Amino acid sequence: MKIHEADARGIFAGYGLPVPPSKMITKAGDAKAAAEQLGCPVVVKAQVLVGGRGKAGGVKLASTPEEAVEKAEAILGLDIKGLTVEKVLVAKAVDIDKEFYVGMIFDRGSRRPMMMVSPAGGVDIEEVARTTPEKILKLPVNPEGGLMPFQVRRLASFLSSDKAVAKQIGKALKGLYDAFMGSDASLAEINPLVEDPDGKVWAIDAKINLDDNALFRHPEIAEMRDDASEDQGEVTAREADLSFVKLDGRIGCIVNGAGLAMATMDMIKHFGGEPANFLDIGGSSSPEKVLSAIKIILRDENVKSILINIFGGITRCDDVANGLIVAKEKLGLDIPLVVRLTGTNEVEAKEILASTEMIAALDMEDAVKKAIEAAG
Repeated sequence: MKIHEADARGIFAGYGLPVPPSKMITKAGDAKAAAEQLGCPVVVKAQVLVGGRGKAGGVKLASTPEEAVEKAEAILGLDIKGLTVEKVLVAKAVDIDKEFYVGMIFDRGSRRPMMMVSPAGGVDIEEVARTTPEKILKLPVNPEGGLMPFQVRRLASFLSSDKAVAKQIGKALKGLYDAFMGSDASLAEINPLVEDPDGKVWAIDAKINLDDNALFRHPEIAEMRDDASEDQGEVTAREADLSFVKLDGRIGCIVNGAGLAMATMDMIKHFGGEPANFLDIGGSSSPEKVLSAIKIILRDENVKSILINIFGGITRCDDVANGLIVAKEKLGLDIPLVVRLTGTNEVEAKEILASTEMIAALDMEDAVKKAIEAAG
């Protein structure tokens, strides 16, 4: 789950990170009072759950309360990567002398949390990794002992040779690690963490992605979810108890089981196609689930064919077939459906679909090839 910067700032502040004061507003007129309360200059930042806000004109500096209103008016309603800005954050601006990147992720290689830092802050860390990897220091952290003092010193000194500044950075790194672990995050980063001309360190940006599977332990964080700012297909899938991730291809995928779903997407790529999504309908699939899955896929205008790849164990193939019939009747599908049904009640399922225009497939490879061909 992604949350807005304003909420991430609140979490960071709760773990002792040096976050400048700020206020969230939804009306441009409220920016004046916010700027007066915080003290100018302020920065006005779009609150959308995508990157690239600055490049899209979603981050602006205001020197007076009146200018803060103008900047808020310019940002509210702005379209940033398909999302409309409905909220802005008005934050106390900080004079910047130096910028750093600090972040936490889970590293599959070491199977541990990993802290990454770079003196090249304020730009995409992916670009730094690609062009100047020597400017990134990565350290895996043993969760049993936590972020150790010697690791903090090594990371902080990599960013600054000034002992007073490095000490502040070290405190921020410890706070970031605690926030990451304490909130069950999958990612936590500050880009940039800055040093002002007086040598004081500030976290002027905040980003946290949370593990959905751990939200039951954090009801206060779960309430921060903003469905309106998420992909609506993913919102609908979550409500229907389906696992869905939108991709950029032309072949919609409906599969039962995460492993089979991944293998299906791999095979589509292998034969030259591009999957439009990951969609796992799970182990027990009622016709209603199948109908919901197709509705979600049809939201994507890029989809030119739909591949249904079912290996029935707990999942009954006839349930899936009935769901496809219902979808055909209710949605008036005019898009090619390629169907591979193998396993429990396979014979009954094929009888149900025998009189339809759906494209039957003998096996997984055959289904993938037919779906790619049908997509054109």
